Amino acid sequence: MTVTLADVAARARVSPATVSRVLNGNYPVAASTRGRVLRAVDDLDYVLNGPASSLAAATSDLVGILVNDIADPFFGIMAGAAQTQIGGPGDGSGRAGGEKLAVICNTGGSPERELTYLTLLQRQRAAAVVLTGGAVENPEHQAAMSAKLAKLADAGTRIVFCGRPPLPEGDALVASLAFDNRGGGRRLTEHLISLGHRRIGYVAGPRERTTTRHRLEGHREALHAAGLGALPAAGDAGGRGAGSGDLGADADPLVVHGPYDRRSGYEATLELLRRAPDVTAIVAANDTVALGACAAVRDQGMRIPQDISVAGFDDLPFSVDAVPALTTVRLPLFEAGARAGRLAMGKENPPPGGIATIAAELMIRGSTAAPRG
Repeated sequence: MTVTLADVAARARVSPATVSRVLNGNYPVAASTRGRVLRAVDDLDYVLNGPASSLAAATSDLVGILVNDIADPFFGIMAGAAQTQIGGPGDGSGRAGGEKLAVICNTGGSPERELTYLTLLQRQRAAAVVLTGGAVENPEHQAAMSAKLAKLADAGTRIVFCGRPPLPEGDALVASLAFDNRGGGRRLTEHLISLGHRRIGYVAGPRERTTTRHRLEGHREALHAAGLGALPAAGDAGGRGAGSGDLGADADPLVVHGPYDRRSGYEATLELLRRAPDVTAIVAANDTVALGACAAVRDQGMRIPQDISVAGFDDLPFSVDAVPALTTVRLPLFEAGARAGRLAMGKENPPPGGIATIAAELMIRGSTAAPRG
């Protein structure tokens, strides 16, 4: 149910006119009164309608695209593709023929910042919100996200997930376009096993992210099927130990967690080689991490793939130009981003049930080969 200015006034025990004065800042109000009004606004999650106050039920021409890191090609490709569909002519319903203004919101991977941007977009009555990349697996954050997205949807905002699974309570979604990270992780490790690798190290991403868990689960499923390892206990696919920013030990000594960046790949690979100098292959959480892994391997005087194989995930543009070219799992990032943009604009019908799983394709290149001996 939409919270009104009168609701805020009643909560703050002031008149609606006083609430307007506080929110508009155009009339002096006692500090204590102002504090009560602002607390009521926060408590009730009242949406400031700004210049659209005369169109309380309408959405604006703004579309928000939330990314973890716009400098990361994984997010940049999806955001750019979505923007190609959002910025162009729509269905003729907008003030300038259906065009929308796409705004990129860089969360830095912060759950708190993600919620803050959603609140800001709610206040601007955004026409749509596209959330990219994996979600944080924290029950409190998931509950807060579900509540916030429901309020956005109630106000007419279209909600689209791109590259992430739906929340446990995802009724507010127009659609969720989820990558088959688990299947991709399984096929990549099956490829290494088929070459003869038996000691495979894994540089995983932050342990609380859905992307990390699903890729690692696929890897472990392949090992288990080949008789090379046991599946972890339910709820422990990401392991336990240090926080997401650390190179944390996993229950499996051949798995190290860290951020999705090159430095993490480098440091985690050194740690893996220290723990298990007999590893013959390393799977990296993504292609950027894989570049760090390759650098660490070379700095230890080893050759790729003659001494050790390295594989990545995502098939980012630089993967084919690495030396040797990187074996990886291709995710159709541009295609998924463009589809998310069309869904956000209402140009395309949602998939059945609102959820679509996007296939991942194994790309075999020169960075993986049969182990020597």
